[in-house]
Amino acid sequence: MKKLAGSRWSQTLGVWHLPDTVENRKRFHLVSLSHSLPSTEGIEQIKKYIQWLSSKRYSSNTIKTYSEALKSFLVFYREKTIADITNEDLITYNNEFILKNNLSSSYQNQIVNAIKLFFSTVRGAKIEIDKIHRPKRSKILPNVLSKEEIKLILNAHSNIKHKTMLSLIYSCGLRRSEFLNLKPADINSKRGIVIIKQGKGKKDRISPLSLKILEMLREYYSIYKPAIWLFEGQNSGEKYSEQSLQSVLKQALQKVGTKKPITLHWLRHSYATHLLESGTDLRYIQELLGHSSSKTTEIYTHVSTKSIQQIKSPFDDL
Repeated sequence: MKKLAGSRWSQTLGVWHLPDTVENRKRFHLVSLSHSLPSTEGIEQIKKYIQWLSSKRYSSNTIKTYSEALKSFLVFYREKTIADITNEDLITYNNEFILKNNLSSSYQNQIVNAIKLFFSTVRGAKIEIDKIHRPKRSKILPNVLSKEEIKLILNAHSNIKHKTMLSLIYSCGLRRSEFLNLKPADINSKRGIVIIKQGKGKKDRISPLSLKILEMLREYYSIYKPAIWLFEGQNSGEKYSEQSLQSVLKQALQKVGTKKPITLHWLRHSYATHLLESGTDLRYIQELLGHSSSKTTEIYTHVSTKSIQQIKSPFDDL
């Protein structure tokens, strides 16, 4: 294949770059498509941003989220040099792109986080970092299942591997990535704990190990004998994939026959709420979940029904 004049390959972004000329736009019919990409300067800055995030050891998910958020912003201002972008431009972007397209406040918050971090590492910018404000977060309550619903889901699989996977996620309130990164050595049967390494925020923590889960893990281990990761794919030493884990839950939900849009994170929310309803102190729940702020954990007080169910409705006295 003949190489086009001026073309360059970006290993980081995984794309070819071509000079933004009238000839190239006509050649590839990219008059409209060109506006879905940042300027050449923007592409180079995103590349540097990704390198900076990687050097600071941000997680791959955060790097992807932040770089895509910044890309969206720089596409909007592709005709403007980055050094000339101001706080007013951010307000315009929020109104003319995010609000006009009915995008969520969480997406807007990602944009703000990405832009703040990006411009704090770029010299000569007119953005005043301290004056960038985050949008008000929507106060959405976490989705919680009853213990009866949890039991049905966890018992849906007859396959010991799949059953143990879902049971371990619920019994320790694990995030998806925390579960997939577990290794056999992280299960400390003598101390009765699970060691969760490098969770969200690069923090290690421990979680109590249920005796019932320990029995399931021993049965599972004796059959599958994982080499590196506690739960592996079809090939030995290969980490179980996120897609396969989602499929395990989906199959369980189909067997149960529920129509609720249940995700793996619902198991974590349910774990925290059930702990609260059983009398566990909120401070301990915060530690078990790995929350940096107690405010994050306090949201479970709004979905716990133990105290609410004890309140007598005045309707009963009519």
